[in-house]
Amino acid sequence: MFIQVIQGKVSDADRLSRCMDRWTAELEPGAVGYLGTTYGLCEDGTFIALARFESEDAARRNSARPEQGAWWSETEQCFDGPVTFMDCPEVTQWMGGGSDEAGFVQIMEGHTTDARRMRELQALTDDRLHEARPDILGGTLATHGADGYVEAVYFRSEAEAREHEKMEIPDDLRPLLEEESRLMGEVTYFDLHEPMLVSARK
Repeated sequence: MFIQVIQGKVSDADRLSRCMDRWTAELEPGAVGYLGTTYGLCEDGTFIALARFESEDAARRNSARPEQGAWWSETEQCFDGPVTFMDCPEVTQWMGGGSDEAGFVQIMEGHTTDARRMRELQALTDDRLHEARPDILGGTLATHGADGYVEAVYFRSEAEAREHEKMEIPDDLRPLLEEESRLMGEVTYFDLHEPMLVSARK
């Protein structure tokens, strides 16, 4: 899997919503290798989208389509200032990956000293985390550049997520999660209170 992360400050949210709907209706059918998108608007007006493709080549072929270029020329007018793109060629899914059933998605961005170890820790905690945190439906960890990462966690609801945050971590999980937290370093959080979850039509 390959993930492209798009984000920027929005100046016209309604128009952006229409543009996203039009992409799904008109451009998705021709996007070979497209898997789906998680996107939404944060409280501070930041739009963030995680577009999933089967491969980096599929993503680049989509970007090269004339209709994609025309669509983006209109869509970028919905933003106030520059829009950033992050290409993440290494993607790990944990607890089954993302879920279109999520009512709340939290996206974390940062830099790590050891992405490989982060993936190992996720594999080690997968089953126990599912038991301890039934509010979590799954997640993805995508890396870019030398040390950048973008992690998305899919929750049943925000209320359940906030409630489980207060719970005591089981003793066998605590050292693993603490190590993962250290590896994540300084984290920037993006909360999607009303996430839009789109999977490619079969």
